[in-house]
Amino acid sequence: MIEAQKLTKRFHSRAGEIIAAREVSFSVSSKTIMGLLGPNGAGKTTILSILATAQTPDSGVARVMNVDVAENKELVRKQIGVLSDQRGLYSRLTTKENLLYYGMLYGISYKVLKNRIAYLCDALNLTSIENRRTEGFSQGEKMKVAIARALIHDPAVLLLDEPTNGLDVMSVRRLRLFLRELRDQGKTIIFSSHIMSEVANVCDDIIVMNRGRVIAQGSTDELWAGAEQLEEAFFAILEADEKRMSAMGGNA
Repeated sequence: MIEAQKLTKRFHSRAGEIIAAREVSFSVSSKTIMGLLGPNGAGKTTILSILATAQTPDSGVARVMNVDVAENKELVRKQIGVLSDQRGLYSRLTTKENLLYYGMLYGISYKVLKNRIAYLCDALNLTSIENRRTEGFSQGEKMKVAIARALIHDPAVLLLDEPTNGLDVMSVRRLRLFLRELRDQGKTIIFSSHIMSEVANVCDDIIVMNRGRVIAQGSTDELWAGAEQLEEAFFAILEADEKRMSAMGGNA
């Protein structure tokens, strides 16, 4: 499972201090796909970066599989698969070679990797490009290879930042079904997206963030209650929060 307790992260620039995350608390149970929604600058990527051990919080605690992400980064990294906007593919290597390389970094034997790569290529429809160099791949093809790379070591937890970017309709559907399959296998998944329909279709629960804070959390049905669609509910939640912030003079 994933647990965050009062995570705060500040950044300093010439313009002054920016609080990207402000006492963010939430938990995600095993066998759950959690959607992370919020406008640009809401703090979604910062939270994912903290969970992925790429950033250290200024205060608060985050745990993945009961392991503190700040105190034992190496152990956490072995248990998570991360998809960020940094795809990290080597253009001169083929799909298979990229996956083999990253798998070997995790110390996985060639025999296990061979079967794992075959499974992922089939699941993500990569078979037709498995022996092609990734140089010249479309954005969607690169995305699918990057997702496979994040899964190569069979992690217990997946942190996916905008995983459907560049995917066509059929690939999105295939990914949606695959994520549900992974959830049913016992994996915990955080799925960040700006596409409301994708969140509504694939996620069990949703966290809504604004201005570095969690402003709502619940099941899709709970947050959708009284609205015709998730997008309508999302904007109603944001509008209510902005009005509250305005009444408080902009202070959380």
